[in-house]
Amino acid sequence: MGSERPEMRTRQMPAAPKTAGSTPGPPGAGGRGANACCFCWCCCCSCSCPSPTLEEVNAWSQSFDKVMLTPAGRNAFREFLRTEFSEENMLFWMACEELKKEANKTIIEEKARTIYEDYISILSPKEVSLDSRVREVINRNMVEPSQHIFDDAQLQIYTLMHRDSYPRFMNSALYKDLLQSLSEKSAEA
Repeated sequence: MGSERPEMRTRQMPAAPKTAGSTPGPPGAGGRGANACCFCWCCCCSCSCPSPTLEEVNAWSQSFDKVMLTPAGRNAFREFLRTEFSEENMLFWMACEELKKEANKTIIEEKARTIYEDYISILSPKEVSLDSRVREVINRNMVEPSQHIFDDAQLQIYTLMHRDSYPRFMNSALYKDLLQSLSEKSAEA
C-alpha cells in the first residue's frame, strides 16, 4: 500500500512542468500556465479554450445551470472555487461527466477507481463532502463500477455548489471584474 501513495498524490496534485520558454497564464489562472484547459479535469492538456462573451457572462446571473453549460462558465466558476479552496467540487463534477461518456468497461473501472481515490476516499486531500449514505452506496458499488456509480454523489456536489458557492460567485470580484471588462470591450466595439 505504501507504494500506491506517491502515485495517488502525483495524480491528485499535478505539477506543471517548468520549461525555459513557458509563460505564466492569464490573471486568475492559478499559475497553471497559458495552456491549462478549462474543461480537462486533470489540467494536463494544452487546448485553447474560448473566452466568454458578454452575453454568456450576463446569462450566468440567471441560473447556475447556465454557468455549468459552457466551458467558459465552468472555468470562471472553477477559478472562483479555487479562491475558496473548494475547487475539488468542480473537478469531481467534471470527472463524473467524463466517466458518463465512457463505454469501455475496463476504462470505466480504471476511471472510477481514480475518481474514488482522488475525491471519495477519506485518505484523499481532495475529498469532497458527501453524506454517509451516498458514500456507503459508492463503496458497495466499487466492486463492479459503472458509468453512473457517482451519480448521487455528483448531484450532491452540484447542489452544494449551486446553493453555497454560486451566490458568492455572483457577488465576487472575479465575476464582477469579468463582466465589467467584457462590457468595456463591447462599448469600445
